[in-house]
Amino acid sequence: MRNKIILFWAIIIITIISIALIVVKPTRLGLDLKGGSRIVIEAQTTETIATVTQDMMDALKFTIGKRIDPKGVAEITIQQIGERRLLIEIPKDSNLKEVREKLSQTAELEFKKPIVDEHDNVVDWESSGLTGSDVEKAEVGTDQAGHWVINLSFTSQGSRKFAKLTKEFFGLPMAIYFNGTSISAPVIRAEITDGRCEISGNFTHEDAQKTVDYINAGALPVPAKILEENSVSPTLGEDSLNQSKFAGMLGISLVILFMIFYYRVPGIIADIALVIYSLIVFAIFKVAGVTLTLAGIAGFILSIGMAVDANILIFERTKEELKSGRTLFTAINSGFDRAFTSIFDSNMSTIITCIILYCLGSNIVKGFALTLAIGVIVSMFSAITVTKNFMHLMFGTKQLTRPGLFGLKESDINEAYSASETQREKAKFGVLD
Repeated sequence: MRNKIILFWAIIIITIISIALIVVKPTRLGLDLKGGSRIVIEAQTTETIATVTQDMMDALKFTIGKRIDPKGVAEITIQQIGERRLLIEIPKDSNLKEVREKLSQTAELEFKKPIVDEHDNVVDWESSGLTGSDVEKAEVGTDQAGHWVINLSFTSQGSRKFAKLTKEFFGLPMAIYFNGTSISAPVIRAEITDGRCEISGNFTHEDAQKTVDYINAGALPVPAKILEENSVSPTLGEDSLNQSKFAGMLGISLVILFMIFYYRVPGIIADIALVIYSLIVFAIFKVAGVTLTLAGIAGFILSIGMAVDANILIFERTKEELKSGRTLFTAINSGFDRAFTSIFDSNMSTIITCIILYCLGSNIVKGFALTLAIGVIVSMFSAITVTKNFMHLMFGTKQLTRPGLFGLKESDINEAYSASETQREKAKFGVLD
């Protein structure tokens, strides 16, 4: 019982934190509900790039998407228009100044080896052949002194290049350039063969994170120029948002009333768990920076329905156990255990579908898949943990004296207990059915 009380207070604390996050952090709405900006960029030819190919445009589209929306939650829309232009639609809450900067930066990471004189003094730098394309992943970290650094993990080919350079230039510095500017020149103290590197350079956390995002997105395959920029009005607008809110609240209210009417006290507990679930999910949306479109809101509402479905499975199993003559405490445990497999299988199927939709779908489909997946994952926690814990705290190990509280008839329970008593009497004489 002590563990259940601790879990109860943990749930209450999580709920309070969720409410605080919902109040403090603003909700990000997509272009279809709040409007935003439209930017048109054009790929540029250079002395080395005489013709912009379709492969270059595909790579440019991918890189820009990774730069502007590295988490894939901001509902950025990018589409090609013509042979060399991309149309980028950005929700109103996005930082346009930062977006323009990300579109103009080349994000070229290069390691340069030293050119030394006869006294081993560095007189210049030259390309080492190791660039950002050899980096598998970049992450923000801290060194032993607590300063912000950038940790790099190289690809297998990049690891071999880096190992060779650290062996050849042992005891000498290696310059690291980003967008043509030297950001660090650490001295090589050992041959590094594990394909990992740390870049220090008096970074703030914001600068380090921005550089990491650029490196992970990669350099632009072709220079791009902003041709035009204008505002976009919402395609669905405030009326559609209000209608969605009304439909969602009406649906949830009907579900709450149904659970109370049909399942009585367990239904009330499920409704409380449903409210907690909704608050936690919405707080996660805000913390993760999820931009809600109409499709995303639909995914959220659908996940609420799936959360209720899990509770219905659990309660039906519990009622079956009570009808078979089990005690209340045993029936609750058995009901949850029997329903868990069905809940897990159905939710995992939904999550797998969400992953496929997120990987292969358009931005609108991705928003739906993301909100639904988050909702389903949290619903498993609320159905299995929150509801079960609340039921145990409320009923404890008591006998079921009022079957109506569980939506059962008195006759169902009497028959079950009579049958159980008969079985126990038979067992005394070694007679079992």
